[in-house]
Amino acid sequence: MKNRIAELRSERAWTQADVAVRIGVSRQTVNAIETQKFDPSLPVAFRLARLFEIRVDELFLDEQ
Repeated sequence: MKNRIAELRSERAWTQADVAVRIGVSRQTVNAIETQKFDPSLPVAFRLARLFEIRVDELFLDEQ
């Protein structure tokens, strides 16, 4: 599933580690989600959306 994490993170000059600390996961998890190697659990998806102050459906994009 495509996502806008890298784009939103870059706008804020945050590293993957910064995001990881803010949502309570490892940097490797953030990297895996960003690169579409791993789809986040629903709680992690909601934490990411809250962090970036957008809705989940604005963060994760349907590839269809």
